[in-house]
Amino acid sequence: MQFIESIKQKAKKQNKTIVLPESSDERTLFAADTIISEGIARIILVGEREEILKAAAKHKLKSIEQASIIHPEQFEEKETYAEQLYQLRQHKRITKSQALALVQDPLYLATLLIKNGVADGEVAGAMNATANVLRPAFQIIKTMPGISVVSGAFLMIMKESHWGEHGIIVFADCAVHPDPDSRELAEIAVMTARTTRAIVGVEPRVAMLSFSTKGSAKHPMADRVIEATRLAKEMEPALLIDGELQADAAIVESIGKSKAPGSQIAGKANVLVFPTLEAGNIAYKLVQRLAGAEAVGPVLQGLAAPINDLSRGCSVNDIVNLVAITVNQSA
Repeated sequence: MQFIESIKQKAKKQNKTIVLPESSDERTLFAADTIISEGIARIILVGEREEILKAAAKHKLKSIEQASIIHPEQFEEKETYAEQLYQLRQHKRITKSQALALVQDPLYLATLLIKNGVADGEVAGAMNATANVLRPAFQIIKTMPGISVVSGAFLMIMKESHWGEHGIIVFADCAVHPDPDSRELAEIAVMTARTTRAIVGVEPRVAMLSFSTKGSAKHPMADRVIEATRLAKEMEPALLIDGELQADAAIVESIGKSKAPGSQIAGKANVLVFPTLEAGNIAYKLVQRLAGAEAVGPVLQGLAAPINDLSRGCSVNDIVNLVAITVNQSA
Protein backbone atom coordinates (compact mmCIF):
# COMPACT_ATOMS: atom_id res chain seq x y z
CA MET A 1 0.00 0.00 0.00
CA GLN A 2 1.38 3.37 -1.06
CA PHE A 3 0.66 5.18 2.21
CA ILE A 4 2.31 2.50 4.36
CA GLU A 5 5.30 2.49 2.04
CA SER A 6 5.63 6.26 2.43
CA ILE A 7 5.66 5.84 6.22
CA LYS A 8 8.47 3.29 5.90
CA GLN A 9 10.46 5.59 3.63
CA LYS A 10 10.14 8.44 6.13
CA ALA A 11 11.24 6.11 8.94
CA LYS A 12 14.38 5.09 7.04
CA LYS A 13 15.60 8.68 7.16
CA GLN A 14 15.30 8.95 10.96
CA ASN A 15 17.98 6.47 12.15
CA LYS A 16 15.99 5.63 15.28
CA THR A 17 16.23 2.68 17.66
CA ILE A 18 13.13 0.71 18.63
CA VAL A 19 13.05 -1.90 21.39
CA LEU A 20 11.02 -5.09 20.91
CA PRO A 21 10.67 -6.84 24.27
CA GLU A 22 8.84 -9.96 23.02
CA SER A 23 11.74 -11.80 21.39
CA SER A 24 10.34 -15.26 22.18
CA ASP A 25 7.53 -14.59 19.71
CA GLU A 26 8.50 -15.75 16.21
CA ARG A 27 6.47 -12.97 14.57
CA THR A 28 8.60 -10.45 16.42
CA LEU A 29 11.80 -12.04 15.13
CA PHE A 30 10.54 -12.15 11.54
CA ALA A 31 9.48 -8.50 11.85
CA ALA A 32 12.83 -7.51 13.36
CA ASP A 33 14.65 -9.20 10.48
CA THR A 34 12.57 -7.26 7.94
CA ILE A 35 12.96 -3.96 9.79
CA ILE A 36 16.73 -4.30 9.97
CA SER A 37 17.18 -5.57 6.41
CA GLU A 38 15.04 -2.74 5.00
CA GLY A 39 16.73 -0.10 7.17
CA ILE A 40 13.49 1.05 8.82
CA ALA A 41 15.04 1.22 12.30
CA ARG A 42 17.77 -0.14 14.49
CA ILE A 43 16.41 -2.86 16.76
CA ILE A 44 16.98 -3.90 20.37
CA LEU A 45 15.63 -7.33 21.26
CA VAL A 46 15.10 -8.21 24.92
CA GLY A 47 15.76 -11.85 25.69
CA GLU A 48 18.31 -14.66 25.90
CA ARG A 49 20.91 -14.21 23.17
CA GLU A 50 21.53 -17.87 22.34
CA GLU A 51 17.82 -18.65 22.09
CA ILE A 52 17.20 -15.66 19.82
CA LEU A 53 20.10 -16.52 17.51
CA LYS A 54 19.09 -20.19 17.46
CA ALA A 55 15.54 -19.27 16.41
CA ALA A 56 16.90 -16.82 13.83
CA ALA A 57 19.18 -19.50 12.35
CA LYS A 58 16.30 -21.97 12.19
CA HIS A 59 14.28 -19.54 10.07
CA LYS A 60 17.31 -18.15 8.18
CA LEU A 61 16.79 -14.64 9.57
CA LYS A 62 20.28 -13.35 8.88
CA SER A 63 19.65 -9.69 9.75
CA ILE A 64 18.86 -10.58 13.38
CA GLU A 65 22.62 -10.76 13.95
CA GLN A 66 22.68 -6.96 13.54
CA ALA A 67 20.19 -6.41 16.37
CA SER A 68 21.32 -5.45 19.86
CA ILE A 69 20.26 -8.17 22.27
CA ILE A 70 19.83 -7.52 25.98
CA HIS A 71 19.28 -10.34 28.47
CA PRO A 72 17.40 -8.81 31.43
CA GLU A 73 19.09 -10.97 34.05
CA GLN A 74 22.59 -10.34 32.67
CA PHE A 75 22.13 -6.66 31.83
CA GLU A 76 25.09 -4.66 33.13
CA GLU A 77 22.96 -1.68 34.12
CA LYS A 78 20.21 -3.59 35.91
CA GLU A 79 21.26 -2.41 39.38
CA THR A 80 21.38 1.21 38.18
CA TYR A 81 18.01 0.86 36.47
CA ALA A 82 16.55 -0.77 39.58
CA GLU A 83 17.65 2.19 41.69
CA GLN A 84 16.12 4.55 39.14
CA LEU A 85 12.84 2.64 39.21
CA TYR A 86 12.89 2.61 43.00
CA GLN A 87 13.29 6.39 43.06
CA LEU A 88 10.42 6.79 40.60
CA ARG A 89 8.05 4.45 42.46
CA GLN A 90 9.02 4.58 46.14
CA HIS A 91 6.03 6.82 46.81
CA LYS A 92 3.96 3.75 45.90
CA ARG A 93 5.86 1.77 48.54
CA ILE A 94 7.89 -0.29 46.07
CA THR A 95 10.93 -1.92 47.68
CA LYS A 96 14.41 -2.08 46.15
CA SER A 97 14.13 -5.84 45.70
CA GLN A 98 10.79 -5.42 43.93
CA ALA A 99 12.34 -2.78 41.67
CA LEU A 100 15.18 -5.16 40.78
CA ALA A 101 12.67 -7.89 39.93
CA LEU A 102 10.69 -5.51 37.71
CA VAL A 103 13.80 -4.44 35.81
CA GLN A 104 14.16 -8.08 34.75
CA ASP A 105 10.64 -7.99 33.28
CA PRO A 106 11.15 -7.32 29.52
CA LEU A 107 8.33 -4.76 29.38
CA TYR A 108 9.76 -2.74 32.28
CA LEU A 109 13.31 -3.03 30.97
CA ALA A 110 12.19 -1.86 27.51
CA THR A 111 10.55 1.20 29.01
CA LEU A 112 13.60 1.98 31.12
CA LEU A 113 15.79 1.76 28.01
CA ILE A 114 13.67 4.54 26.52
CA LYS A 115 13.84 6.54 29.75
CA ASN A 116 17.63 6.37 29.61
CA GLY A 117 17.91 7.30 25.94
CA VAL A 118 19.10 3.89 24.77
CA ALA A 119 15.99 3.42 22.64
CA ASP A 120 13.68 5.94 20.99
CA GLY A 121 10.47 3.92 21.20
CA GLU A 122 8.89 0.54 21.89
CA VAL A 123 6.45 -1.79 20.17
CA ALA A 124 4.91 -4.66 22.15
CA GLY A 125 1.62 -6.48 22.64
CA ALA A 126 2.04 -9.53 20.40
CA MET A 127 2.22 -11.63 23.57
CA ASN A 128 1.03 -9.23 26.27
CA ALA A 129 -2.27 -7.60 27.12
CA THR A 130 -2.59 -3.85 26.60
CA ALA A 131 -2.67 -3.21 30.35
CA ASN A 132 0.68 -4.95 30.78
CA VAL A 133 2.26 -2.93 27.96
CA LEU A 134 0.92 0.39 29.22
CA ARG A 135 1.53 -0.06 32.95
CA PRO A 136 5.31 0.52 32.84
CA ALA A 137 4.79 3.29 30.27
CA PHE A 138 2.47 5.17 32.64
CA GLN A 139 4.77 4.57 35.61
CA ILE A 140 8.11 5.40 33.95
CA ILE A 141 7.63 7.43 30.78
CA LYS A 142 4.41 9.18 31.82
CA THR A 143 2.58 11.73 29.70
CA MET A 144 4.28 14.61 27.91
CA PRO A 145 4.22 18.10 29.45
CA GLY A 146 0.80 19.74 29.27
CA ILE A 147 -0.95 16.46 28.46
CA SER A 148 -2.75 14.41 31.09
CA VAL A 149 -4.40 11.71 28.99
CA VAL A 150 -3.22 8.94 26.67
CA SER A 151 -5.40 8.21 23.67
CA GLY A 152 -5.40 6.00 20.59
CA ALA A 153 -5.76 7.11 16.97
CA PHE A 154 -6.57 5.02 13.92
CA LEU A 155 -5.42 5.94 10.44
CA MET A 156 -8.42 5.07 8.27
CA ILE A 157 -7.34 4.46 4.69
CA MET A 158 -10.45 4.73 2.54
CA LYS A 159 -11.01 3.13 -0.85
CA GLU A 160 -12.11 6.47 -2.31
CA SER A 161 -9.51 9.23 -2.36
CA HIS A 162 -11.89 12.19 -1.97
CA TRP A 163 -12.38 11.51 1.75
CA GLY A 164 -10.17 13.37 4.21
CA GLU A 165 -6.65 13.82 2.85
CA HIS A 166 -6.26 11.75 -0.32
CA GLY A 167 -8.40 9.04 1.23
CA ILE A 168 -6.89 9.15 4.73
CA ILE A 169 -8.87 10.23 7.80
CA VAL A 170 -7.52 10.03 11.35
CA PHE A 171 -10.02 8.90 14.03
CA ALA A 172 -9.56 9.38 17.81
CA ASP A 173 -9.97 8.34 20.55
CA CYS A 174 -10.86 4.80 19.53
CA ALA A 175 -8.76 2.80 21.96
CA VAL A 176 -7.96 4.13 25.44
CA HIS A 177 -9.95 6.76 27.37
CA PRO A 178 -13.66 5.94 27.83
CA ASP A 179 -15.28 9.24 28.79
CA PRO A 180 -13.05 12.33 28.48
CA ASP A 181 -14.06 15.63 30.01
CA SER A 182 -13.68 18.86 28.02
CA ARG A 183 -10.02 19.36 28.95
CA GLU A 184 -9.12 15.77 28.14
CA LEU A 185 -11.06 15.93 24.86
CA ALA A 186 -9.13 19.07 23.93
CA GLU A 187 -5.85 17.29 24.67
CA ILE A 188 -6.94 14.34 22.51
CA ALA A 189 -7.67 16.77 19.66
CA VAL A 190 -4.27 18.46 19.93
CA MET A 191 -2.40 15.15 20.17
CA THR A 192 -4.30 13.69 17.21
CA ALA A 193 -3.36 16.74 15.17
CA ARG A 194 0.29 16.17 16.08
CA THR A 195 0.00 12.49 15.14
CA THR A 196 -1.46 13.51 11.79
CA ARG A 197 1.45 15.85 11.09
CA ALA A 198 4.06 13.30 12.15
CA ILE A 199 2.68 10.25 10.39
CA VAL A 200 0.40 11.38 7.56
CA GLY A 201 2.62 14.38 6.83
CA VAL A 202 -0.20 16.87 6.24
CA GLU A 203 -1.67 19.82 8.10
CA PRO A 204 -4.58 18.56 10.21
CA ARG A 205 -8.11 19.91 9.83
CA VAL A 206 -9.82 18.79 13.02
CA ALA A 207 -13.55 18.28 13.43
CA MET A 208 -14.88 17.90 16.97
CA LEU A 209 -17.85 15.59 16.50
CA SER A 210 -21.24 15.63 18.19
CA PHE A 211 -24.89 14.93 17.43
CA SER A 212 -25.27 18.69 17.04
CA THR A 213 -23.86 21.19 14.53
CA LYS A 214 -23.36 24.76 15.69
CA GLY A 215 -26.15 24.73 18.24
CA SER A 216 -28.69 22.66 16.30
CA ALA A 217 -29.28 20.73 19.53
CA LYS A 218 -28.91 21.83 23.12
CA HIS A 219 -27.46 19.30 25.55
CA PRO A 220 -24.63 19.08 28.08
CA MET A 221 -22.88 16.49 25.87
CA ALA A 222 -22.78 18.98 22.98
CA ASP A 223 -21.65 21.72 25.38
CA ARG A 224 -18.70 19.55 26.40
CA VAL A 225 -17.56 19.36 22.76
CA ILE A 226 -17.97 23.12 22.30
CA GLU A 227 -15.86 23.75 25.41
CA ALA A 228 -13.26 21.20 24.28
CA THR A 229 -12.96 23.01 20.95
CA ARG A 230 -12.36 26.31 22.74
CA LEU A 231 -9.72 24.76 25.01
CA ALA A 232 -7.93 23.10 22.09
CA LYS A 233 -7.68 26.49 20.37
CA GLU A 234 -6.12 27.91 23.54
CA MET A 235 -3.62 25.04 23.67
CA GLU A 236 -2.62 25.39 20.02
CA PRO A 237 -3.88 28.70 18.57
CA ALA A 238 -2.74 27.93 15.00
CA LEU A 239 -4.62 24.63 14.89
CA LEU A 240 -7.35 24.38 12.26
CA ILE A 241 -10.23 23.06 14.35
CA ASP A 242 -13.99 23.50 14.58
CA GLY A 243 -16.87 22.07 16.56
CA GLU A 244 -19.35 21.03 17.42
CA LEU A 245 -20.02 19.32 14.07
CA GLN A 246 -22.06 16.32 13.05
CA ALA A 247 -20.14 13.70 11.12
CA ASP A 248 -21.75 14.47 7.77
CA ALA A 249 -21.13 18.19 8.20
CA ALA A 250 -17.50 17.42 8.94
CA ILE A 251 -16.72 15.35 5.84
CA VAL A 252 -19.30 16.18 3.13
CA GLU A 253 -18.62 19.59 1.59
CA SER A 254 -22.18 20.38 0.51
CA ILE A 255 -23.58 19.49 3.93
CA GLY A 256 -20.79 21.40 5.68
CA LYS A 257 -21.58 24.54 3.70
CA SER A 258 -25.27 24.19 4.56
CA LYS A 259 -24.96 23.38 8.27
CA ALA A 260 -21.84 25.39 9.14
CA PRO A 261 -21.41 28.18 6.59
CA GLY A 262 -18.09 29.97 6.87
CA SER A 263 -16.36 27.10 8.69
CA GLN A 264 -12.80 26.32 7.55
CA ILE A 265 -13.26 22.71 8.60
CA ALA A 266 -16.84 21.70 7.75
CA GLY A 267 -16.82 19.37 4.76
CA LYS A 268 -13.00 19.29 4.70
CA ALA A 269 -11.98 17.50 7.89
CA ASN A 270 -9.14 14.99 7.79
CA VAL A 271 -9.18 14.41 11.57
CA LEU A 272 -12.32 13.32 13.41
CA VAL A 273 -12.32 13.55 17.21
CA PHE A 274 -15.17 11.61 18.81
CA PRO A 275 -16.81 12.71 22.06
CA THR A 276 -16.33 9.32 23.77
CA LEU A 277 -14.35 6.12 23.31
CA GLU A 278 -17.63 4.30 22.73
CA ALA A 279 -18.49 6.48 19.73
CA GLY A 280 -14.97 6.35 18.28
CA ASN A 281 -14.54 2.61 18.61
CA ILE A 282 -17.94 1.87 17.08
CA ALA A 283 -17.32 4.32 14.23
CA TYR A 284 -13.92 3.00 13.18
CA LYS A 285 -15.14 -0.62 13.19
CA LEU A 286 -18.21 0.26 11.13
CA VAL A 287 -16.16 2.22 8.59
CA GLN A 288 -13.63 -0.61 8.45
CA ARG A 289 -16.29 -3.27 7.81
CA LEU A 290 -18.97 -1.46 5.83
CA ALA A 291 -16.72 0.79 3.72
CA GLY A 292 -13.82 -1.64 3.43
CA ALA A 293 -11.38 0.85 4.90
CA GLU A 294 -7.94 -0.20 6.13
CA ALA A 295 -7.62 0.65 9.84
CA VAL A 296 -3.99 1.19 10.88
CA GLY A 297 -3.51 1.44 14.62
CA PRO A 298 -4.16 2.14 17.33
CA VAL A 299 -1.35 4.66 17.45
CA LEU A 300 -0.91 5.66 21.09
CA GLN A 301 -0.47 9.37 21.70
CA GLY A 302 0.17 11.55 24.71
CA LEU A 303 3.07 9.63 26.23
CA ALA A 304 6.39 11.43 26.62
CA ALA A 305 7.97 8.87 24.26
CA PRO A 306 6.32 6.64 21.65
CA ILE A 307 5.19 3.26 22.95
CA ASN A 308 2.71 1.36 20.83
CA ASP A 309 0.56 -1.66 21.55
CA LEU A 310 -0.10 -4.49 19.12
CA SER A 311 -3.03 -6.84 18.98
CA ARG A 312 -2.12 -10.34 20.15
CA GLY A 313 -3.48 -11.54 16.79
CA CYS A 314 -1.08 -9.30 14.88
CA SER A 315 0.81 -10.34 11.77
CA VAL A 316 4.48 -9.81 10.98
CA ASN A 317 3.49 -6.94 8.68
CA ASP A 318 1.49 -5.34 11.51
CA ILE A 319 4.63 -5.27 13.65
CA VAL A 320 6.78 -3.88 10.85
CA ASN A 321 4.22 -1.17 10.06
CA LEU A 322 3.79 -0.17 13.70
CA VAL A 323 7.54 0.08 14.17
CA ALA A 324 7.71 2.44 11.17
CA ILE A 325 4.90 4.54 12.69
CA THR A 326 6.67 4.58 16.07
CA VAL A 327 9.87 5.81 14.41
CA ASN A 328 7.97 8.70 12.82
CA GLN A 329 6.36 9.58 16.16
CA SER A 330 9.81 9.86 17.73
CA ALA A 331 11.19 12.14 15.04
